[in-house]
Amino acid sequence: MTLSICTAQLNFVVGDMPGNAQKIIDAARQAHAAGAQLLLTPELAICGYAAEDLFLRPAFLAACDDAVKTVARETAGLNGLAIVLGHPQRVTGHASARPSCHNAASVLRHGLVEHTYAKWELPNYSVFDERRHFTPLRQPCVFEVAGVRVGLLICEDAWLEAPARAAAQAGAELLAVINASPFHAGKAAEREQTMRERVLQTGLPLVYAHMVGGQDELVFDGRSFALNTDGIVAGRAPGFIEKLVFTQAQRAQAAIKIEADVAPQATLHAELWDALVLAVRDYVGKNRFPGVLLGLSGGMDSALVLAIAVDALGPQRVRTVMMPSPYTADISGMDASEMAQRLGVHYEEIAIAPQFEAFKAALAADFAGRAEDTTEENLQARIRGTLLMALSNKFGAVVLTTGNKSELATGYCTLYGDMAGGFAVIKDVPKTMVYALARWRNLNDPYGTGHNPIPERIITRPPSAELRPDQKDQDSLPPYEVLDAIVERYMENDEPIAAIIAAGFASADVERVTRLIQVNEYKRRQAPLGPRVTQRSFGKDWRYPVTNRFRA
Repeated sequence: MTLSICTAQLNFVVGDMPGNAQKIIDAARQAHAAGAQLLLTPELAICGYAAEDLFLRPAFLAACDDAVKTVARETAGLNGLAIVLGHPQRVTGHASARPSCHNAASVLRHGLVEHTYAKWELPNYSVFDERRHFTPLRQPCVFEVAGVRVGLLICEDAWLEAPARAAAQAGAELLAVINASPFHAGKAAEREQTMRERVLQTGLPLVYAHMVGGQDELVFDGRSFALNTDGIVAGRAPGFIEKLVFTQAQRAQAAIKIEADVAPQATLHAELWDALVLAVRDYVGKNRFPGVLLGLSGGMDSALVLAIAVDALGPQRVRTVMMPSPYTADISGMDASEMAQRLGVHYEEIAIAPQFEAFKAALAADFAGRAEDTTEENLQARIRGTLLMALSNKFGAVVLTTGNKSELATGYCTLYGDMAGGFAVIKDVPKTMVYALARWRNLNDPYGTGHNPIPERIITRPPSAELRPDQKDQDSLPPYEVLDAIVERYMENDEPIAAIIAAGFASADVERVTRLIQVNEYKRRQAPLGPRVTQRSFGKDWRYPVTNRFRA
């Protein structure tokens, strides 16, 4: 006996129920033609993840219901194929004025819904807010395909013990886990380890079907996998691409043994690069922007964003603008121009000195007797932001902002200036990782756009905003190695200030950085969204009041 399982590692668009349904139908037809008997789709495949408060809209849920019926009808003739389809299911007879639904998965066969399983455990931490939208139902679901009894679980159900144990007690011989588990660096290994615990706990092999794609702040990395009863990886799909993954489950005496292709695990820098590229490609593509534009300064951050954008979209859809001020070094313009040439993107220069002088003249009476300070620095950033947004309005391309996580944490950025734009590509990438990714990208060409896209001088020059004479970032901030370590400990890991100081960091640095994180919340609330690639980003993960007098 052999059970052939196809995992549909696919990229769905939130709210595009007809398009998502057709993608599932196409996958079912391909799976059936290849001899598969079971097709697994990711969590909430019919509507995309995460649809957030769309789940509170009756019309949205009705459209999901219609899409499920469409998939059932269009696959009715695929004899011998069972389809596990992720979708929201309305709770009937619910008393609340708001619609209530389950995060569900149905087993479709012969055009009918044979079984429906509702998610048992609803995550309500980090980026998850499922208790706002879903009602749990603690009932196991076990169904039979080709003589194998399959226990169905949805994402969080497999991260905790009780649902998997209930499926085993209900007679399951194999666990099928469908997921939409957001990416962060190191998450793939964490998933496999947690699923290994479920396998060893239940004594059952496991197939894990995972979504791929970018959705606002979230990135889903795919890398669907399968584990045998000993917890060893028996199959793994490559990451960050759509793929139909075929797994063979064979009965060996009383046990089920799984065989599939095993893709290697990616390196940290490779997976971060793939995540950022996919995030840009899907944000631009799913929102139907014709392309992107960004201010290219000759500095490290904008250089990295440019390289990511070209890998994501190709050079034809990327436009760069160099906007020199009176304080811009000649070599910045030279480096920016050279990088644009290397990547073959549109490049132009718009000097901002005339606008800068006009603003200063308009404000001269009000500023009389006051020395120039960060006000004049911010004016330059805001002029650039205005020019980029004007080009965006005229041509429809979305502005990519170029600020990194270190800057966003400490407020080393200008509201309505360098923060103005539609997508903040590296907002969750610390400055030290910006450099590491730049060096990695110069040595690797994963998307065929060329090696060494970033001129070496951009990487080796001391970073500077170039908004005043001889300005350097480290004039205003601790060294980035120190800054990023403090941000990681305090913001990502919630370490107390005293513990960070006890770990060997200077108390003045710790107090300064944590203070900057606290007082700049008002800026971050107005920042564009960007992809989450660490375990905690400024966005869905980080919820602190702007008006707040507490100080640790």
